[in-house]
Amino acid sequence: MTSTREQVTAAALPTDLHAQRLLLLAGGGRLARIVHVLVELGIAERIGDDAVAVDELAEATGTHALSLYRILRIAASVGIFAEGPEKVFSATPLSDGLRPGHPGSILPLVKYNNMELTLRPFERIMHSVRTGGPAFDEVFGQSFYEYLESHPEAGEFFERFMMHWSRKLVAEELPGLGLERFGRIADLGGGDGWFLAEVLRRQPESTAVLMDLPRVAASAGTLLAEAGVADRVTVVPGDFFAEPIPAGCDAYLLKGVLHNWSDEKVLDLLHRLRAAIGTSGATLLVFDVVMSPDNRWDHGKFLDADMLVLFGGRERTLTEWQQLFAATGFELTNRPEYRWAMLECRPV
Repeated sequence: MTSTREQVTAAALPTDLHAQRLLLLAGGGRLARIVHVLVELGIAERIGDDAVAVDELAEATGTHALSLYRILRIAASVGIFAEGPEKVFSATPLSDGLRPGHPGSILPLVKYNNMELTLRPFERIMHSVRTGGPAFDEVFGQSFYEYLESHPEAGEFFERFMMHWSRKLVAEELPGLGLERFGRIADLGGGDGWFLAEVLRRQPESTAVLMDLPRVAASAGTLLAEAGVADRVTVVPGDFFAEPIPAGCDAYLLKGVLHNWSDEKVLDLLHRLRAAIGTSGATLLVFDVVMSPDNRWDHGKFLDADMLVLFGGRERTLTEWQQLFAATGFELTNRPEYRWAMLECRPV
């Protein structure tokens, strides 16, 4: 049975979907800024599960009541909040995604998309389209990761942002990844070690290696100790493009790493990994986006724009992944789905 809240939300939406989508195509940038305002003011959190009048919301947020109402009215027209009675707003399934702590929350993504390091490069997206190079470098005069190193506050936010998605991955995907097969796992680009800590807590006989840039790897020691697994993890601060990749592991995991890099950089890294594996028969595990090759909705295709504009990397189809593996001495042994998925490879 349809709930009252769902009925109100559905009734508020235009029935002419073609016209609605055309308007969103033309004015989506405005809507993104409106969502940012809602997040900055904490409107979804303040409304919670209640119905709250605009005057009350304006007083709580220090804003102009009529102006706030005009913004909320727009939001309600696309299903973010529901108005009724007049100037009284309640939550919807969409606005729940703007609440901190909610299972479907996208707050970190909204904040990330409205930072200077993402907004300014997308203003120069034409540079990427014309040259194939990241507009980020053109805007800031350095690469994305160099910028994070020279701007610690932005670097810390980005690491927290990546940690958020790593934690979601553990909750949603870890039980099905099959990592219990491996006695020693190398997590390359493993961040603060939270993912490895969760793996090792579930696998008391396993050990691990964590490799990441020195600034990032420095945060791993405390977390691993708090999880009670520090004695089973070797932390290796370093750049896996320039420094030796640790040998002697049963599996090498690249989690959300390769899509940040161009084919040339990925080929270089995979060749280095193949050399480190040698004749040991260790497994290569790549957890990354596998884009659908057809016209279906695929968030990976939107992420691909980020890779183009910000990093100089790319998302890839299954065929493109297979070509990279074949060129570097690996063979894909499973058939991943079109989404974030584990690609498992054996050395050949």
